[in-house]
Amino acid sequence: MQAFGAPVMSARIRSVPEDFRVEELDGFEASGDGEHLLLTIEKRGMNTGFVAGEIARWAGVPEVAVGYAGLKDRHAVTVQRFSVQLPGREPPPLETLERDGLRVLAQARHKRKLPRGALAGNRFVLVLRGVEGDREAIEERLRQIAARGVPNAFGEQRFGHGGGNIAKALAMFAGKRVGREQRSMLLSAARSALFNQVLAARVADGSWDRGLDGEVWALEGSRSVFGPEPMGEEIAARLARFDIHPSGPLWGRGSLRSEGACQALELAAIADPTALKLREGLERAGLEQERRALRLRPQDLAWRWPDDDVLELAFALPAGCYATSVLDQLGRIEDAAARPLAAGEGGPVPA
Repeated sequence: MQAFGAPVMSARIRSVPEDFRVEELDGFEASGDGEHLLLTIEKRGMNTGFVAGEIARWAGVPEVAVGYAGLKDRHAVTVQRFSVQLPGREPPPLETLERDGLRVLAQARHKRKLPRGALAGNRFVLVLRGVEGDREAIEERLRQIAARGVPNAFGEQRFGHGGGNIAKALAMFAGKRVGREQRSMLLSAARSALFNQVLAARVADGSWDRGLDGEVWALEGSRSVFGPEPMGEEIAARLARFDIHPSGPLWGRGSLRSEGACQALELAAIADPTALKLREGLERAGLEQERRALRLRPQDLAWRWPDDDVLELAFALPAGCYATSVLDQLGRIEDAAARPLAAGEGGPVPA
């Protein structure tokens, strides 16, 4: 989904977990009292579910008493908040929770369990190694990204290993029984795949960041949309300052909100047989039509060259957006953590 032309570089990422650093940007301040303990934790080589289980065992509570706002990869160094319900009692000593790869950075009391999605966004510091490409061309591409943003695609992790979640979603829609949590994951994967197909069509015709006739506009930093509304001076000005963005469908029951050329493109992009099955399945599942911004602007994008073939990127993204959307516009970035370990290269990692 190249929005700026041919790739300008190749590199690899996550050669070590420290090459992929993510810090959650909190969506609220702790209330200071209540039966939930908020823990800000730095973890390395552990995924979010594993840490949630460790917190539950440490506190002597069922895992359902532990909350977190977002899932974070194990092949990274991440900082995120967890909540644990401790009604009427103090927590065990924090040092009994800490271990190699897990540190508690802060604690605070709060009145409610930390719900999914309760974060403002994520701040990334990414180290790309083995960079091949012309430095001037790479930096020009980064300036383009800073100025225009990038297509707001769902990342490949949404679709499971080898994209297998789509086949599983089709099987579920055909009648295969799945658990409630897996059902939610597969519905999200199906919706995301359809959105990405529409976004790819908008990138192909160059309208992902400028709008079409019949466009529905998404407000920056919000799930709210308005329109259809035609392009005029005010809309153009708001689009230029990233106050609004063109949007695409998150499929469900009901009619598309878009009209005219915009609706025609959306329907044509998801008219293939697999897409039609996904659409029908999502409608039968009871999801309603929603919209998502097609454009994403990384905040505070900065870069430096620690070595001739090493590029460090730093930027922040809103919740629900993917760092791969930025990396994909640079070129071919190999994920070193996705390859199998060679004999003797490493031991098991908690999952």
